[in-house]
Amino acid sequence: MSITLFQGILLAVIIFLLAWDARWECFFMFHPIVVCTVTGLVLGDVKLGLQAAAITELSYLGLSTVGGTVPPNALMAGLMTVVLAYKGGLSAEAALGLSLPFALLMQWIVIACQSLFSGFNVKLEEAAAKNDMKAYRFYVFLPEIILTLLYALVAFLSTYALQNVISDFVNSFPEFVSHGFEIAGGLLPAVGLALLLKVMLKKENVAYLIIGFLLMSVLDLGNVLPVALFAVALALIGFMRDKNTTVEEETDDGEGI
Repeated sequence: MSITLFQGILLAVIIFLLAWDARWECFFMFHPIVVCTVTGLVLGDVKLGLQAAAITELSYLGLSTVGGTVPPNALMAGLMTVVLAYKGGLSAEAALGLSLPFALLMQWIVIACQSLFSGFNVKLEEAAAKNDMKAYRFYVFLPEIILTLLYALVAFLSTYALQNVISDFVNSFPEFVSHGFEIAGGLLPAVGLALLLKVMLKKENVAYLIIGFLLMSVLDLGNVLPVALFAVALALIGFMRDKNTTVEEETDDGEGI
C-alpha cells in the first residue's frame, strides 16, 4: 500500500510538533506509544499502530539521554516501524528491527546539529551582556526550529518521497534476512525492559517483579491488563501505608513536644 502526498505532509507536520515537544519536554507526547498510534491513525490502520506502539515503546523504554549521550531516536523509530510494516506487509517485530537505521540516522543528525549549534552560545552571551532579550530569544529558538524542521524533512522523505526506494530495498531482502529482523525485533523489547530494570530495579521491588512474571507465565490471562491493574492495586496499598506511617510519625513527634 502506498502513502499519499497528503498523508506524507500530515505525518511530517505531526513529527514536527512531536519533535518540538521532545526538545522542550512539555507534554512527553514524543514517546513511541503516541507516535505509532498517531501514525497508524493517519495511515488508516489503527490496529497496526497499536501493535507497533506496544513493542516499540517497550524496546526504547530504558533508553534515556544522560549527560552528553544521545540514544537512538525513539521518535523516528516509532514512525518508521509503522510505515515499514504498512508498506511492506511486515509484522511489527520485523519492522521494528528494520526501523533501527532510521533511529540511528536521526541520532546522528541530532548530534551533528547540537555540535554546530554550540556556536550560538557566543551570540547568547553577547545578547545577555547587552540585555537584548529579543536577540536572546531569537538565538534560543532558532536552533530548535532548525532541528525540528529537519525531523519533519526526514519524516517526509522517509514516508513519502522515498517510499518506493525504501519499499523496494526492504522487499529485496531474502526470506532468512527478513526472518532475522523479525527475531531481532522480538528480542528488542526484552532488551529495553532489561535496560529499564538495570536503572530502576531495587531489592525491595524484586518480589513484585517475580509476582508479575509468574502471573503472566502461569496464568493464561490473554493480555497484560489484569496484571497491570493488580500492580496498580499493590502500588496504591503501598502508597497509602507509607502515607499513614508518615502521618503517625508526625503525630507522635507533635505529642512529644
